[in-house]
Amino acid sequence: MRGAEHGPAAAAATPATARSVGAGREHGRELALLGVAVFGISVSAPLIAATVAPALAIAFWRNAMAVGALVPVALLRRHRAALRGMGRRRLALASAAGVLLAVHFALWLPSLHLTSVASSTALVTTTPIWTTLLLRLGGHRQPGLVWAGTAVAFCGVLLLTGVDLALSPRALAGDALALGGGMAAAGYVLLGSRVRRTVSTTAYTVVCFTTASVVLLALCLATGADLGADYSAETWLKLLVLTVVAQLLGHSLLNRVVRGLGPSVTSTAILLETPGAALLAALWLGQTPPAVAYPALAVILAGLLLVLRAPGGAGPRSAA
Repeated sequence: MRGAEHGPAAAAATPATARSVGAGREHGRELALLGVAVFGISVSAPLIAATVAPALAIAFWRNAMAVGALVPVALLRRHRAALRGMGRRRLALASAAGVLLAVHFALWLPSLHLTSVASSTALVTTTPIWTTLLLRLGGHRQPGLVWAGTAVAFCGVLLLTGVDLALSPRALAGDALALGGGMAAAGYVLLGSRVRRTVSTTAYTVVCFTTASVVLLALCLATGADLGADYSAETWLKLLVLTVVAQLLGHSLLNRVVRGLGPSVTSTAILLETPGAALLAALWLGQTPPAVAYPALAVILAGLLLVLRAPGGAGPRSAA
């Protein structure tokens, strides 16, 4: 009798258990993809530093070349239908995200030439702080662990970069640009998470990157930035690598995982770009990372873990 009574219960529990295991595997896969995305964007800073081209032109080409790679995929029947089915509202939101991505690049990259790299990095990586504040202003109460994890992770960035804000007008202008770049990135992540609830990664990314390319091209033309007339073959190769690794693997995968992991986790993970870039610069450019790079990495990971452990910290799962 016990076996008979236990049998139906066990049978009933099996589908729920299977769903739980499946959800756990999907969550683990998204975290793995997030790790690849962070590696991708970490390549950005050291590669840009080694590329002889105007900052705005680099930003334009990494977006435009990514669009060139994505459009053939988007023209496939399944993705073409997704693009047509976006509707005006979601198309407008995806386009707005593209504008904010362009603003992020347009503000942050020039700031590197006006203020110290340390100050620029520390200020542009305030993204998760602005993300959390914008979510709160939008009526979404964030658990205490999200606030604590964001603060801890940002302390890890400060531990690595230091605080060396200068008072010269030039440096203050650079600091303001970097801070604006961090704010724009927060809006980009939030809008992306909103659109991605119902729009595929490919459809959203094509619209977002295309819009960013148009905006950045306009800025390049307005400022007279050299778009390639004097580029060497080595510069074009670096732009290609930057596009594949930082844009297609980095930003495209961020757009892929933000739906499942949520904007808080995604934006906090972006803080790992700072120690990641320092370590990659050590490997590729021979720049020895500071001694605090490793403990800073541990602190940022600890902050990210707190955000992940928060109730709903990984964000609500949305329908496809």
